[in-house]
Amino acid sequence: MDGVGMRRTVGVAAASAAVVLVAGCGGGGPQSGGDQKLTGDKIVLGVLNDQSGAYSELSGKNSVTAVEMAIADFTAKYGDKAVTKDITVETADHQNKPDVANSKAQEMYDRKGVDLILDVPTSSAALKVADVAKEKKKLYFNIGAATTDLTGKSCNKYTFHYAYDTYMLANGTGKTTTEQIGKNWYILYPNYAFGQDMEKSFSTAITAAGGKVVGKDGAPFPNTSGDFSTFLLKAPTLNPKPDVLGTMQAGAELVNVVKQYNEFKLRDKGVGLAVGLMFLTDIHSLTPAALAGTTYTDAWYWNFDAKNREFADRFQQKAGTRPTFAHAANYSAALQYLEAVQAAGTDDADAVVKGLEGKTVEDVFLRNGKIRAEDHRVVHDAYLAQVKQQSEVTEPWDYVKVLKTIPAAEAFRTPSADCKL
Repeated sequence: MDGVGMRRTVGVAAASAAVVLVAGCGGGGPQSGGDQKLTGDKIVLGVLNDQSGAYSELSGKNSVTAVEMAIADFTAKYGDKAVTKDITVETADHQNKPDVANSKAQEMYDRKGVDLILDVPTSSAALKVADVAKEKKKLYFNIGAATTDLTGKSCNKYTFHYAYDTYMLANGTGKTTTEQIGKNWYILYPNYAFGQDMEKSFSTAITAAGGKVVGKDGAPFPNTSGDFSTFLLKAPTLNPKPDVLGTMQAGAELVNVVKQYNEFKLRDKGVGLAVGLMFLTDIHSLTPAALAGTTYTDAWYWNFDAKNREFADRFQQKAGTRPTFAHAANYSAALQYLEAVQAAGTDDADAVVKGLEGKTVEDVFLRNGKIRAEDHRVVHDAYLAQVKQQSEVTEPWDYVKVLKTIPAAEAFRTPSADCKL
């Protein structure tokens, strides 16, 4: 696939599996009438993400597959009553570069007729797309980025933060690890918006739990060499020596950090490992043996219950792999947008926003979900998870046990005073 993007069409015929019916969504046929209508009598969804780099496995092209599943389920549910049968997907690779994300977002909205942009991992890229959405007055559901600025100083009327953020990760992992494993931390983070936000959020959570950050370093991003040895060898030499190495890398960079952590035998030197952000694909790449016992915060797990597993089975049939939380969240976000358009009878952005604000949602990804009107943070249950011992793994991809459900009301921060919609 080239860097310009690709158009994919999913219609009623694409729905070949059981339909996921979403509780709490607008029902019935389209409400259109008078001047309310769809632009061009169609809906165009855009998936803008990393399809070739460090974050391509955790989301990437398989998130397009997830969005196509949402379209198929929506059209199968409504049939002839659907607001339109013409729903297509535009995709593009932003290469984790803010300037590329900016230009691709403008191209999607202006030239490709995209109504909603989805995903956009890499916080620096995500913030650029939020600015474009605000300027163009077009919808943007961020899935892949974690910076709390999306619901803070950079919030806007047309941007919704869907899956997770640095507060959710730190509130679960930072607090629990400090209380149960060790008080003294050394934090290694990718030196861009996401990593900087992670460092701040984790430092706050660690301190609140009675711990201390004894050292911290920002590693280059992207780290094209894949070498983190300078930082990892530094950790056990600090005074006081850290009990915990908190790595804030993600995707392929996390894989490299963990491999080198094990290579240098830091656990044997008394430095435990805490992972700020981890996806199922990371565990698969490293194997559970490399991460056994590691506790982290997850936004969703494919084998949590029968409802998740049913979705995961359908996803695997199409993608050949089990879904990460990013894949499930992209499916949910696309479906909730389509339901909002169905209820409004129009793709007018202001009308759709009005229908989404304050809405409670229960679907395969959002448990106890609510779209906050104050800052467009989508809150939902999160999970404290632990990687199984290799001997406990009984089937491929089932690498995690959920230790605790973190209720939606606790998982995310309260609305920020910095957010002025």
